[in-house]
Amino acid sequence: MFHVITKNILLAVVICIATQSAFAQKQIKKSLSEKPEWSQSYQPFRIAGNLYYVGTNDLACYLITTKKGNILINTGLASSDTQLATNIKALGFKLKDTKILLNTQAHHDHLGAMASIKKQTHAKFMINAPDAASALDGGSSDYALGGDSMSFEPIRPDRLLHDGDVIQLGDTKLTMLSHPGHTKGSCSFLLTVKDPVRSWKVLIANMPTIVTDSAFDRIPAYPQITADYTYTIKAMKGLEFDIWVASHASQFELHKKHQPGDAYNPAAFADRKGYDEYLDELHQELNERLRK
Repeated sequence: MFHVITKNILLAVVICIATQSAFAQKQIKKSLSEKPEWSQSYQPFRIAGNLYYVGTNDLACYLITTKKGNILINTGLASSDTQLATNIKALGFKLKDTKILLNTQAHHDHLGAMASIKKQTHAKFMINAPDAASALDGGSSDYALGGDSMSFEPIRPDRLLHDGDVIQLGDTKLTMLSHPGHTKGSCSFLLTVKDPVRSWKVLIANMPTIVTDSAFDRIPAYPQITADYTYTIKAMKGLEFDIWVASHASQFELHKKHQPGDAYNPAAFADRKGYDEYLDELHQELNERLRK
């Protein structure tokens, strides 16, 4: 009887692994058919202090290095895990030294390779609590992009974060700021980095773009969406920082501020005017949506 039970358990494990592997391959193929700039490679570079850009031409991923290991924020598409490892290696670091995994929103273009990276590194995955359900079901419960099927490989969080929580590794501290709307658990991060010249207060922002075409009062899965977007725009307008980046390179005009081969220049990202103007545009879009 024992051997029968053991055999059944092993069979279930094999089926589960095979199913996940097939899903992962399907998602990688889907990733490659997305917007070309989402998977197009981009030369990694040092933004400021111990903060580095390791993402693609548009999907922003950030590496924060410390003496106790590294933090990776966002992973891009399911097909991006190899690109991430290559970019990190090009900067002189190792993917396996990643100890903490974070994300700015639970969508497949930022969380696509997270499960794969977690398996490779055994890093702890931390997520803003309202996005935990989407992480666990592969995005199928997302109010705007969900449905009957998963859009990324499910991943179980090791820690649920809440507004104002601090994540620390070595001498680096990040404060997670809950900025819901785009997803229920969209979030930004504030941290201070240092170089030999000065310290820089950095905002890694998740800009509150509207992702749904539905009228806000016709989204039963997200009854507080109007309040969340309104809160997020007000909260983000009140933030203070020296330099800022975002979840998409296009959102903070990376390609105007930095070209591959450019010298180290944190000040290029000290664009408060651009940040405020973009938030004003999003605020206007929100007001127009609410009027309609």
